[in-house]
Amino acid sequence: MPESPSYAAAAWLLPPTLLAVLALVGVLAPRRWRTAGRIVAAGALVLLIAASLPVVALALLRTLEPPVLAQPARHGAQAIVVLGGGRNRGAAEWDGVTVNAFTLQRLRYGARLARETGLPVMVTGGRQEGELMGDILQREFGIAVRWTDAASRTTRDNAAFAAQTLRAAGIERVLLVTDAWHMPRAQREFERHGLQAVAAATGYLAQRPFSPYHLVPNAESLRHTQIALREWVGAFWYGLRN
Repeated sequence: MPESPSYAAAAWLLPPTLLAVLALVGVLAPRRWRTAGRIVAAGALVLLIAASLPVVALALLRTLEPPVLAQPARHGAQAIVVLGGGRNRGAAEWDGVTVNAFTLQRLRYGARLARETGLPVMVTGGRQEGELMGDILQREFGIAVRWTDAASRTTRDNAAFAAQTLRAAGIERVLLVTDAWHMPRAQREFERHGLQAVAAATGYLAQRPFSPYHLVPNAESLRHTQIALREWVGAFWYGLRN
């Protein structure tokens, strides 16, 4: 995930951390509050299990994921913008640092779109991430990068830098590449900064048929629930700041 204070705050204020803290508070409640404490602890445990269910996580993600990019929607686009999703700073096999899995799948889809459309590419990520993204696109996918942002730390920063750079080059309409769950917030920010952003989403998680296993809690689904809730909270926070 991107490295920023907002993501650190979300890790504390959303499941599983918030629910674990509530459960601990309930268990350690003083004797006079023991009944209330047990209710709080039990409620937190139930919510933690619910947040770990695939059926819950997928339902939340489904509220965020846009339709897959259709061929006609590409018409009129003047550039492709690929958003970074964070670094992996424990990649010993890559000399210590490389992009994380989120960023890599965005780069892969961005490279595909670049080959199919011939449009110029911009990459925008956090500290050092932009250079890593450009290097991977060039060396591993054979796609040259025309514009690089290696300083932005938030989605809002990404949008502001991209708008300033691309509009100066006469570009108004872009194919915006990011994870499907991140697209609503990213698209709103790019359009708020004056760019027409066509959703070119990748990394879909919720578009799968129901299975009985969706009723079995697991750690991956808990993570997906946190991702979805963080996006809704982030959208609300951006709305307040606007």
